[in-house]
Amino acid sequence: MTTKQLVFVVSDSVGETCELVVRAASIQFHENAIDTLRIPFVEDEQTIIDVVTQAKAQQAIIAFTLVNEEHRALLMRLGEEHQVKTVDLLGDLLDVLSGQLKEAPREKPGLIYRLDDDYFRKIEAMEFAVKYDDGRDPRGLKKADIVLVGVSRTSKTPLSQYLALKRYKVANVPLVPESRPPEELFDLPAERCVGLIISPEKLISIRMERLKSLGLKPEADYAQLERINRELEYARGIYERIGCDVIDVTNKAVEETAGIILRHLEQSKDD
Repeated sequence: MTTKQLVFVVSDSVGETCELVVRAASIQFHENAIDTLRIPFVEDEQTIIDVVTQAKAQQAIIAFTLVNEEHRALLMRLGEEHQVKTVDLLGDLLDVLSGQLKEAPREKPGLIYRLDDDYFRKIEAMEFAVKYDDGRDPRGLKKADIVLVGVSRTSKTPLSQYLALKRYKVANVPLVPESRPPEELFDLPAERCVGLIISPEKLISIRMERLKSLGLKPEADYAQLERINRELEYARGIYERIGCDVIDVTNKAVEETAGIILRHLEQSKDD
């Protein structure tokens, strides 16, 4: 049976930074190894007590970013008392910086989220990624900075969300041999499109895990080599027609693939 771990993401602000760190760590393990439950705006002792109680009941780990020193100490103490593993993602760094700077931290949550233009661009990009995920509305393709194209389980959605955090508006289009891609896709400049490819063996493994997580039989056609080879051949034909860059995501972390995409984008601007 595949091991799965629930992680409570606890913050005295929105919790986005904490969740990003947890998700970055989760990429190093098998797909769907970690589930997260974000608990934002934790600003009083009773909420901390409730969080630890709930985490114990669900055998969860607590990863947290709390700027208040007393709240950090309380959470760690309660975690130890109730045998709940806790990970302080911010406290050690605050302590080291405070010692080096000879200055106490301000202990004000959410200072990183100043409501400036950059912040609003990120929020807009994140909303765009959700709205135009998985080919939901082809009208979004012309508005996108980047369009990701690929067969099922090639990390299109995680990549879209990661690139959105970098302020890029990203849409993605799933490729299925039985379904013709939207015509809007072929009207786009090739440099704005990225085709994602993966080895058949890796894709079989990923899809089998996906089927298991859904309680379905791994023998389904979705995870069979003949079907997967047909899908990948179809995808390559689409990429050739678009004339776009193609990235092999086999064994690549989302961050690594995103870095390649952004370098391609910058190079196309320079040309």
